[in-house]
Amino acid sequence: MSRPIPLAALLVALAIASPPLHAADSPELNELRQEIAAMRMDYEARMKALEARLKQAEAGLAAQPAPAIAPVPAVAAASPPPAPAAAPPAAETPANAQASAGGFNPAIALILSGSYASLSQDPSKYRIAGMLTGNEVGPGAQGFSLGESELAISANVDPWFYGALNVALTADNTASVEEAYVQTTALPDGLTLRAGRFLSSIGYHNDKHAHTWDFVDAPLVYQAFLDGALHEDGLQLRFLLPTPHFVEIGSEVGASGPFPSGGASRNRPGTATLFAHTGGDIGASQSWRAGLSMLWARAEDRASDGIDGAGQSVTSTFTGNTRLAIVDGVWKWAPNGNPQRTNLTLQGEYMRRYESGSLVYDSAGLGIKDSYRSTQGGWYAQAVYQFMPAWRVGLRYDRLNLGNVDASTNSANLYLPTYAPTRSTLMFDWSPSEFSRVRLQFAQDKARYGLTDNQILIQYQMSLGSHGAHSY
Repeated sequence: MSRPIPLAALLVALAIASPPLHAADSPELNELRQEIAAMRMDYEARMKALEARLKQAEAGLAAQPAPAIAPVPAVAAASPPPAPAAAPPAAETPANAQASAGGFNPAIALILSGSYASLSQDPSKYRIAGMLTGNEVGPGAQGFSLGESELAISANVDPWFYGALNVALTADNTASVEEAYVQTTALPDGLTLRAGRFLSSIGYHNDKHAHTWDFVDAPLVYQAFLDGALHEDGLQLRFLLPTPHFVEIGSEVGASGPFPSGGASRNRPGTATLFAHTGGDIGASQSWRAGLSMLWARAEDRASDGIDGAGQSVTSTFTGNTRLAIVDGVWKWAPNGNPQRTNLTLQGEYMRRYESGSLVYDSAGLGIKDSYRSTQGGWYAQAVYQFMPAWRVGLRYDRLNLGNVDASTNSANLYLPTYAPTRSTLMFDWSPSEFSRVRLQFAQDKARYGLTDNQILIQYQMSLGSHGAHSY
């Protein structure tokens, strides 16, 4: 073990090594040499004594019990923490114990949202003819509305687990659990396991919370095929490959319940997914991500509201299997990678759905049951441009394809028009800070056959409390 050499000892060593200036037999020089030799012996003895004391102290410390692992500080809900290093964190000392005691306190965020909608058609009669959809379709209520606010609570549980809760607060004075899950933070080889309720990672738009959307409402394909978004009650396993650029694959299994599943046995999974995402940078100013996803779902007596040939509302139930394939892509540009002043994002997804089983037409009335098969698709494309700090403009186009529907004897009862539901949307938003946003949106909705719904929506979103960064 090396030790710093005192300046005096260095001078002494130089003096010893220097050639004599006088005769070797000078009494004064002999006396000086003897004093230096004595000083050197005393210095070496003291160094040995100090080294012995150090070894004793180290041996005593090694014999003591291992210290407790310090708690990991909490982070925000939208950004799960990276895996810790291989070595466990050092023990907390009395000096910093009080300062880090807040590490057990969760991060809490509240997103306040409200809107005003002026619609030229009655939203309560919003139906997409020829498609079996869930309930989350259409622009929402007219006039002033509280919108969907969100309460998020999250924290590291310990060095191995992270937990998060997101509760949606709706305008009808109800609260629903949007997400409530635990996630590992220290599995080896790029693996991450999530358990509980969570937004599925299929596609690109699905796992984004509503307050991060670029438009007030979800794309039409998400409304028609996923009832707005797919929520899973189950397990998710993701694997981040050790490659130079981003490559992630994953799978999920979930209980029966949320659309497009529903009503199946709770003892067996009602949904299963596979997804793969990849992406990277193009120079200093561009980045991209692309993905492929597949969803399998089993439904039993899944209710779907539609309209009959007379344009009247009718509820039918579907029992069978659903397969949904998704292709997604996004490209982002910001000068030298800095999006603060200006940036551009291009985004799009294509979905194709296959359903086969049986349909009970007008389950509360006629109750006519027969086989049902359909192949339908849809897509959206959007561009959002921030042309100056705090100001953005966006344009989105949605289109559905009613495809091929074979409802056997019920084909005469179902309303199956040959048209393509579309919607065009223009939005402007102003974000004076990262915690607030006000948005104005215009849309021409032609999803209903023979009707054009001209929509004007105004929305505000305010973020209170601790909120982490959002995903790419």
